[in-house]
Amino acid sequence: MVNIIVSGINGRMGRAIEEMCKASDKYTIIGGVDVTLGIPHEFPTVSDINELSGKADAIIDFSHHSASKALCDYAVKTVTPVIFCTTGYTEDELAIIKEASEKVAVFRSGNMSLGINLLIELSKKAAEILEGFDIEIIEQHHNQKLDAPSGTALMIADGIKSVREKSEYVYDRTQVRQKRAQNEVGIHSVRGGSIVGEHEVLFAGRNENITLRHSALSREVFADGALKAAEYIKGKKAGMYNMGNVLEGLI
Repeated sequence: MVNIIVSGINGRMGRAIEEMCKASDKYTIIGGVDVTLGIPHEFPTVSDINELSGKADAIIDFSHHSASKALCDYAVKTVTPVIFCTTGYTEDELAIIKEASEKVAVFRSGNMSLGINLLIELSKKAAEILEGFDIEIIEQHHNQKLDAPSGTALMIADGIKSVREKSEYVYDRTQVRQKRAQNEVGIHSVRGGSIVGEHEVLFAGRNENITLRHSALSREVFADGALKAAEYIKGKKAGMYNMGNVLEGLI
């Protein structure tokens, strides 16, 4: 059994994790944290994580990047592994997370989907093998999403750049009239309707095209990944972990 504290319990992802835990005999939520209270739960819910009692095996955070310091302080104080599932961290917040990882296990990923992280690994391998192919990333999300491109699209691009070091990201070609440079990685954003998340990586060659694609059909895919991360990080020594570590144990 993995005992979990969920930060952002009253948000969409917090509720998705709660529903999955109710249907599972592997995970139990022992406490919730949220700035907005008043929603009944079968476990204590507080606005300050320090008000919780009981020992958790992991903290899952789907709240807001600004909560990172308080969660890191609690994680270090109680020696509780913490999983950061949000995006938008400032440089100062990233430094705090890194410092915490020297004292306790810290897990961070901009996308908790196992499928997306597998897509990143496949994209890296394709970028190595398909020398000379042009690469374009197309991401689609619902019309309420604030950031563009998505953090996941940038994760894919960063993975490709790790094997094609000269890659340059291009977000807009409307301001120039010139041929595409070979080292470009085009990143395109589509916003509309209720699209949960679509990510496509196009490798365009002279005589053939290859497309890698991932579709998120519901937010449960991210909740499932977060719970797998909690299971993985339980009992781990101090350090920084990510979904790549989880994949290593599955592939």
